[in-house]
Amino acid sequence: MPDTIVTTIPIQSQTPAIQTGVGAAVSRIDGPLKVTGRARYTSDHRFPGMLIGVPVCATVASGAIRGIDTSVAAAMPGVRIVYTHDNIGKFFHINAASGVKTDERRPPLEDNTVRYYGQYVALVVADTFEQATAAAAAVKVDYRRDPHDVSKLLATSDQPKTDTERGNPDQAFASAAAAVRLDETYTTPVETHNPIELHASVALYDGATQSFTLYETSQAIVNHRGVMSQMLGVPPENMRIVTEYLGSGFGGKLWPWGHSLLAAQAARNLRRPIKLVISRDMMFHNVGHRTNTQQRIRLAATSGGKLLSLQQDYLFHVAQEEASVEHCGESTAYLYGTDNMRITGAPVKRHIAPNTSMRGPGAVPGLFATESAMDELAVRLNIDPVQLRLLNEPATDQSIRAPFSSRHLREALLTGAERFGWARRNPQVGSMQQDGEILGWGMAACSWIAKRLGAEASVTLGSDGTARIYSAVQDIGTGTYTVVSQMVAELTGMPMAKIIVAIGDTRLPPGPMSGGSMATASMVPAVAQAARTAMTQVLSLASEHERSPFRGVKTDALAFTQGRVHRRDQSPQSGVPFADILAAAQVSGVDGKGKSGPSSEDPGAKTISIHSYGAHFVEVRWQPDIARLRVSRVVTVIDAGRIINPRTGRNQIEGAVVMGIGMALFEQTHYDPRNGKPVNNNLADYVMVTNADSPEMDVVFLDYPDKALDEIGARGIGEIGIAGIAPAVTAAVYHATGVRVRDLPVDIEDLLQAPYRYRA
Repeated sequence: MPDTIVTTIPIQSQTPAIQTGVGAAVSRIDGPLKVTGRARYTSDHRFPGMLIGVPVCATVASGAIRGIDTSVAAAMPGVRIVYTHDNIGKFFHINAASGVKTDERRPPLEDNTVRYYGQYVALVVADTFEQATAAAAAVKVDYRRDPHDVSKLLATSDQPKTDTERGNPDQAFASAAAAVRLDETYTTPVETHNPIELHASVALYDGATQSFTLYETSQAIVNHRGVMSQMLGVPPENMRIVTEYLGSGFGGKLWPWGHSLLAAQAARNLRRPIKLVISRDMMFHNVGHRTNTQQRIRLAATSGGKLLSLQQDYLFHVAQEEASVEHCGESTAYLYGTDNMRITGAPVKRHIAPNTSMRGPGAVPGLFATESAMDELAVRLNIDPVQLRLLNEPATDQSIRAPFSSRHLREALLTGAERFGWARRNPQVGSMQQDGEILGWGMAACSWIAKRLGAEASVTLGSDGTARIYSAVQDIGTGTYTVVSQMVAELTGMPMAKIIVAIGDTRLPPGPMSGGSMATASMVPAVAQAARTAMTQVLSLASEHERSPFRGVKTDALAFTQGRVHRRDQSPQSGVPFADILAAAQVSGVDGKGKSGPSSEDPGAKTISIHSYGAHFVEVRWQPDIARLRVSRVVTVIDAGRIINPRTGRNQIEGAVVMGIGMALFEQTHYDPRNGKPVNNNLADYVMVTNADSPEMDVVFLDYPDKALDEIGARGIGEIGIAGIAPAVTAAVYHATGVRVRDLPVDIEDLLQAPYRYRA
């Protein structure tokens, strides 16, 4: 079994004069590996005797397998075996009470029932990818076809679940005080994850120890280990998951999918390494998607703009058996103040593959509806959209009757308006023109949850003058290697060139998942405790060892600063490097361990509201004569506590803004009603934002550390950048064209109906 620990290389250009701790805009320490091709992604792994697996996917959306003819495929050159339900072997279901999670609980090839187009029905294993692909195409499957439903229009006879309710929203909506009422429905389509890196598994099995090593495209390696150990029926200690680098995930790689089980089972059966990389086509039906949503929003307000009632009733589609909930009302409950509110949600079953998390699950489609409705309300009230939001700023989180830990949405709105030049906005539709184009200006507020997950870490201070950090967290491309190094640099005062990070391997202390913008904040207390424990051990050696220059000095009279041990009442320069203390004691290194629980277990966790906030300002340009619409400029102001690395942080927000523009203008998955197939299942027909579509972006971080979550005061920022972008774009589209788009994405066909009087 390979047992190499995943490590990074230190920054080669670092000098002591460069700030490297928390708040420094340093380059990613894994950058040199990536730009030189030395960073190993899952599909880069090669092992002697490795075979290739290619799945066979169902071509009906509902029915049953009446028979599979594998004879031709099995006889083709290089084919080792064709697995079906009859010969793959036994999988187990996960124990729901164990805390591990997967969005497709049914194991692959478990039975002959087909529940969605693309479901795995067989697996070909061959010597090469080309041989396996050709053989998979030769497998003949006879189906019984049953009726199926992949329609977008959502309705349910089931009683929706009430997420939040206070006051009497129906009575307030109908009251005489409600000068303006709004009752509209907004929809968002299915969106498919399309990271550059395809999902992949490389599975090794050791028959002597009955243990697995799985190289995975995973955003949560500890959870992945738990799921795979349960479904394959081996103890967790016999399951090792490694994710050195990830080519982005955006939520699609949070939870294990069926291809991982197929690769692992084939490796166990054949006693050979197995690589299985799913195709771009399979990305559209085997590894989740953002479900479509249908949301009815009802608002009532006084003539002065105060909200009297807010109601949100949302529906979302789910698979036949699995139901990943899209909590569209997640941010609605606390974003604006009103005494009367009701939020309900309900799933609607479709013959479509299981949905899963996508960047900003729940809140992102939810904010499209609520922020779009707020913009419409502002127009009807003839109140500036920024002012309407300021008028409804709550003093406390009314959903849990608790104060906010730190909330600076008002400042985000005002700062964004000033930087964007909002005061120059003429509210009349189509009135602003420049260089022969009609300008549209729109804005929206945004918010995202801030939580910590349980995490462990260890820090080793070595006699070679380095610090090594170990934790089974993973870097999904957002900069975890770098920010964890910065945390230790902050605590020890050491340059990052002397800090090495080892993550991405479940043999290390258990780390958090990289999802929900929670990984960084989760690592803070564990890393801090581990570093301080190691530093304390160095000080104890300095105080007690006979060859120490500080022998006899009480430990509490010593300090560890800038990587040096010194008397607390003297400067760091008066002391010695900590490595000298270890060398004098003939100790190779000291280890500190740190562990922290989830924020939900903090004392008083239910008595404070912890979230991040922000505001987006968007400019679109519309050329009606050639039906050309583009987003030209975005100003985003984010209130997310202390930013550990402004450079990687800005990268995350910029990427999220681009993704939000894709949501607003381009992205949607179409299903063929005849067979349930995703028809635009490739990067030519599934349209996403390119460099040519990317606008000028100005990202501003407000600096208000939030110590309620962690000692650094950092909150997550991965999701909040996409939250609210789509409604800001459609608000700008309305301002330019007079067309109110309530069904994403914006279609040029909709804009061709723009009133002629608004055309240039």
